[in-house]
Amino acid sequence: MQLSPKLLVLACLLFCPLAQAAIPPDLLKPLSGDDPDARVAAVAQIAALATPEAAKVLQALQDDSLYAAPDGKVYIVDGEQAYDPAISKSVPLPDGIDGVMVNNRLRSAVAGALSGLKLLAPERSTRLAAAQALQQSVDPAQLPLIHKALAQESDAEIQQILQVLIASANLHAPDAATRKQAVQALAGSSDARLLPVLQAMLEKGGEPDEAVQLAAIETMRQIKGRVARMEFAGNVFYGISLGSVLLLAALGLAITFGLMGIINMAHGELLMIGAYTTYLCQLFFRTYLPGLQDAYLLAALPAAFLVAGLVGVALERTVIRWLYGRPLETLLATWGISLILMQTVRTIFGAQNVEVANPAWMSGGVTVLGGLVLPYNRLAIIVFAVLVVVAVWLILNKTRLGLFVRAVTQNRRMADCVGVATGKVDMLTFGLGSGIAGLGGVALSQLGNVGPDLGQSYIVDSFMVVVLGGVGQLAGTVIAALGLGEVNKFLEPVAGAVLAKIAILVFIIIFIQRRPQGLFAMKGRSVE
Repeated sequence: MQLSPKLLVLACLLFCPLAQAAIPPDLLKPLSGDDPDARVAAVAQIAALATPEAAKVLQALQDDSLYAAPDGKVYIVDGEQAYDPAISKSVPLPDGIDGVMVNNRLRSAVAGALSGLKLLAPERSTRLAAAQALQQSVDPAQLPLIHKALAQESDAEIQQILQVLIASANLHAPDAATRKQAVQALAGSSDARLLPVLQAMLEKGGEPDEAVQLAAIETMRQIKGRVARMEFAGNVFYGISLGSVLLLAALGLAITFGLMGIINMAHGELLMIGAYTTYLCQLFFRTYLPGLQDAYLLAALPAAFLVAGLVGVALERTVIRWLYGRPLETLLATWGISLILMQTVRTIFGAQNVEVANPAWMSGGVTVLGGLVLPYNRLAIIVFAVLVVVAVWLILNKTRLGLFVRAVTQNRRMADCVGVATGKVDMLTFGLGSGIAGLGGVALSQLGNVGPDLGQSYIVDSFMVVVLGGVGQLAGTVIAALGLGEVNKFLEPVAGAVLAKIAILVFIIIFIQRRPQGLFAMKGRSVE
């Protein structure tokens, strides 16, 4: 007999108060009979005992190790040994025993009962997972066990789920008053899966009692309103999250393209370099510092900034410095560089995507509004985007480099005449923009797999953000990124992902036709 990982149920039940060790014979006897309804009912009654003995019998049923004797008694058989759950003792193997037949209906009832027993586990995570699993399909036969779990439960979130489970099971009660009370109890839920169940009660042949129907209509109205508010809040959050990703992807381009006038088609590959640097940091910590593996992301941030920044400096010194004021040549040259960088990464890491795992402190999420889950990794990216924007603003407005950048941007010839090393400023500015792109790659690595084509997914969006916000305008870049993120998330449910992208692109084209300078225009810009 195999009791495998499901021994967890037995271990959990050791923490529960035991009214009695053995199982009453009258509960066990139906298992050896031929009445399918009685056998399913017996499984529910045995599970409601919530004792280790009950879990052992149910596990034996699932493992096909429960046998019945000619007199109707059942035994758990393991090889040449038998165990009598009615007296909780091992006994000699009876003569003439035969395996208890388990059909699909009974097997499903046993699986549900074993899952329900986890509601009594000592660990909160196990109880929560069991309660959430029962939300998929709750059987009225499990009501005694759920009531027992609710009586022992101290966690408010799990209590709420159990109350909903009880109400859902009571929707099919024979008493109309009980059904009405169950419908009214569901009015505070935010679970959209309840709507089809309630709708079925309103259809012909569903619910015969008019009072219950009226209660179902009111409950559906409240659930729909709550679900609509939750969907709206979810779209707002995920729009901000997408906008933060676009902002991190476009911020470096806002500096290289907006301030320097460089059409850098290799900007997406700088994002890719930042993502692969994060992957290498993860491998280093996993190999040499396994105890500090969750801290790899803190090391990846400066590493990605430096690596991408140095690559940007190398590109500026070797290629781009000779192409200032020649946008078409810059576009072609950086496009060729992007192909070289992608092929280099394929040669080193292979063409397949690599996985960058979220640290433990970024796994999971927080539940708000009753059912909306805000993932920690997206919350962290939103906060990170705010910090990066603040840092860039401080660099451009409160440092000597920022002063020189603004001077060169507004009037390169005059800045050169007063002693500003414009070549050095160009190099540092391009390196800064590339380093910020590397930080964007770190953020992107936390949302999906990393591959050689990662940057290609964001290069067009990055240019749209920069052009829409206004060339060289940090505030315009922020507003454009967040605006495009929100519009995209609200359009996707209506028009689909592809049509939403097309609609946004058409809008930007029309907007630029009407206002070529974007949302904000830079005054006095000169890149000669």
